[in-house]
Amino acid sequence: MNRQQAQFWNLPNALTVLRILAIPVIIVLMTFPGRLASFLAALSFLAAGMTDLLDGFFARRQRLVSRAGKFMDPLADKLLVSAALIMLIPLGRVEAWIVFVIIGRELAVTGLRAIAASEGMVLAAGRWGKLKTIVQMVALFALILHYPYASINFQQLGTILIWVAAIITVASGISYYLTFFNTTSSTPA
Repeated sequence: MNRQQAQFWNLPNALTVLRILAIPVIIVLMTFPGRLASFLAALSFLAAGMTDLLDGFFARRQRLVSRAGKFMDPLADKLLVSAALIMLIPLGRVEAWIVFVIIGRELAVTGLRAIAASEGMVLAAGRWGKLKTIVQMVALFALILHYPYASINFQQLGTILIWVAAIITVASGISYYLTFFNTTSSTPA
């Protein structure tokens, strides 16, 4: 294994790759109707979501922050969230327009970050972006689980939370654009 490969295969990056590899499993499980498949898909989604917390924790703690990790981590999050949202549409568990708003914001912010990076700027995730991710993950877990457990109507809970997530998603997207335009307008040309 060469030096670049050794630097790539650290624990945080391996967890990120694991999150990406969980996506096809979740998709396949969500194609089967029924309580068991929904439970297993929700459990797989939860495990994948937990790798997001763990990879960041280990990257900071072990000082293993890498360019590959900085690229792959948000990409893995976007792929996981987008796949789950898209799979929920034909199941009738989420409205297509909400999926469009959330995925559209992700694409718009990713494009903005690319423009910012080309100008030497870094648009780091702020409080809104982190809150958005947490609410989206909890909402998606509930919507994937769908069926009632322990007197909790997970479909209803997920529907409420996905609305909250959509609002936070739009607000955080606006925040990124305001930060970008305020920064670029104050920079001498």
